Amino acid sequence: MITDDEKGPAVAVRIQPSADVSEGATLGDGTCVWHLAQVREDAVLGANCIVGRGAYVGTGVRMGDNCKLQNYALVYEPAVLADGVFVGPAVVFTNDHFPRSIDPDGTLKRGDDWEAVGVTCKKGASIGARSVCVAPVTIGAWALVAAGSVVVKDVPDYALVAGNPARRLRWVGRAGVPLASAGQGRWTCPQTGEGYIEDGETLRLEAE
Repeated sequence: MITDDEKGPAVAVRIQPSADVSEGATLGDGTCVWHLAQVREDAVLGANCIVGRGAYVGTGVRMGDNCKLQNYALVYEPAVLADGVFVGPAVVFTNDHFPRSIDPDGTLKRGDDWEAVGVTCKKGASIGARSVCVAPVTIGAWALVAAGSVVVKDVPDYALVAGNPARRLRWVGRAGVPLASAGQGRWTCPQTGEGYIEDGETLRLEAE
């Protein structure tokens, strides 16, 4: 595991004795892996990430800095999580279009018998507890997936989606709270005062 930080002194990686972390995984400074979690070979986790009890990080998964995987979250390869992504308890990221245990002739399928597809989460996105994200799908920056949702199509930046299948209900800001309409396609965060501009099915920060 690589823990060097060229920008300053290393902050210790913490791995609980009951966790299973591959020697081929890369963990950034300050990352914590809790009881019974598993981090597979070639996974790359950034600095200050938290991998909760019983969570699973698949082979080659990429995670940025300051990500949180809550208890029993299952992040299958080849998922990619940008900085600051939150994955709630018991969330599942799938990785197969058409899952089967066996071929038509009854032969057990192996890892190289299918093409893995992944879930991508952009910066600051949050996935609520027990949601399922069906790959391939992209969760936009600062988007919020409500608990128990089933995501089967891409989620726009700043969208609050819910349901099965998940649909956009509202817009949320970077603080995670629903935005208030300011009229004429403009929205305001009641917590930070940040302004946003809506353009059809997309939203952007006014300052961008």
